[in-house]
Amino acid sequence: MEQEVLRAFKFALDPTRAQVEAFTRHAGAARWAFNHALGMKVAAHQRWRREVQALVDQGLAEVEARKKVRVPVPTKPVIQKHLNQIKGDSRRGDLPEGVYGPARPCPWWHEVNTYAFQSAFIDADRAWQNWLESLRGARAGRPVGYPQFKKKGRARESFRLHHDVKRPSIRLAGYRRLRLPTVGEVRLHESAKRLARLVDRGAAVVQSVTVSRAGHRWYASVLCKVTAEMPERPTRGQRERGRVGVDLGVKHLAALSQPLDPDDPATAFVANPRHLRQAEHRLAKAQRALSRTQKDSARRAKARSRVARLHHEVAVHRSTVLHAMTKQLATRFAEVAIEDLNVSGMTRTARGTLEAPGRRVKQKAGLNRSILDASPGELRRRLTYKTFWYGSTLAVLDRWWPSSKTCSACGWQNPRLTLADRTFHCGNCGLGIDRDLNAARNIAQHAVADAHHPVAPGRGETQNARGASVRPPGPQARRQEAMKREDTGPPRPVPPQRSDPLTLPTTPD
Repeated sequence: MEQEVLRAFKFALDPTRAQVEAFTRHAGAARWAFNHALGMKVAAHQRWRREVQALVDQGLAEVEARKKVRVPVPTKPVIQKHLNQIKGDSRRGDLPEGVYGPARPCPWWHEVNTYAFQSAFIDADRAWQNWLESLRGARAGRPVGYPQFKKKGRARESFRLHHDVKRPSIRLAGYRRLRLPTVGEVRLHESAKRLARLVDRGAAVVQSVTVSRAGHRWYASVLCKVTAEMPERPTRGQRERGRVGVDLGVKHLAALSQPLDPDDPATAFVANPRHLRQAEHRLAKAQRALSRTQKDSARRAKARSRVARLHHEVAVHRSTVLHAMTKQLATRFAEVAIEDLNVSGMTRTARGTLEAPGRRVKQKAGLNRSILDASPGELRRRLTYKTFWYGSTLAVLDRWWPSSKTCSACGWQNPRLTLADRTFHCGNCGLGIDRDLNAARNIAQHAVADAHHPVAPGRGETQNARGASVRPPGPQARRQEAMKREDTGPPRPVPPQRSDPLTLPTTPD
């Protein structure tokens, strides 16, 4: 079945020094435009608050005052029209000779592409709308805070350019060059043959390009509308392999209920590369050098660039491993089953408060780093769209199901199991098995496939991003944290017991 989908093709760039200066100039213009738009919105909001407070001071109820006061918050068309009226121009004098007044803003606007401003205005509108929807309770997931201004040196250097698709100004010039309006042709670090062939045969239309800096490199993410053949069902090879359960962890990056390669049982465990741990020594050395530099000095900028480069290399290596593993899972099996993990809850700090300080804070901090280095949330996000691409299905197990403490053969539960117990021993049927492999088999047996597509159309937001509730409904939410727990503390003085007999096989007396 052919279907139009939005896909981003990301390329590393090899720009010249002049092009790097142009990228920096465009990123600064986009940051300035975002702050300008947000400033106008904040000013309108503050005016509305002042008028509401004035009515409240006169004796009117606050609820009625909020309904009575109407101050429109400017959106992109209004902001853009206003900026066109007040902006200056460095190519000519802003004011006639002998006339004094305030300097007009952004007199350098002609040096950058106009879409750098327009896309920033759109981003400001989206940030404001996200805050309002979260405030009204119309946006799922965690609360979104009040929009913040972007500070130079802290905000990520990035800008987005659009074009007229009928007269494209963003296009490939061969396999190794990308033409950007105002900037010119930029050399690509790798080949763009795949995208070029899609465009040549009319299967892809370039919509926009986002240029961003990460570490020491600049990247171009080309967003295209692609007409792709989406499989309606799994292939024969996928159906023969069936469903696979994936238990994500720290000791192993993933434990699978059946191996990736049927002829190699060792592929049932995917090794955890521990990218951050491998770079810890170099990072510590670079960060010590950074801490010894003087603020706002050239040496400090160089040392900070070194730290950013190391972190970027770790992120690239981690992303490569996750891409490889998620594609193998999505293409080799008809159904991929995973757990619904609340990563933010699992990596919550153990510091506690002054009245009730936490215990083993340092050990918990190390565990948090290891969990975040494995990136289980990112792995689920990639499985979400890759299973859709390759005809497979994603199934999710409820986060409260005790997958590690339940025997995958008979259903007997061991509530005394702790994280230190790496082998699961069943007290009913005598099964002895690796705890991660046992959990993977339970996930494969009890995960439920979602009938609805888990990605919000047009936004690319998955259930893991903000679709799931932070806390479960009912009284359980008031006494237990919203996370998938492997170890609930010290062993409780209760004997092992069976799970719900309605969901597990029963044996005759």
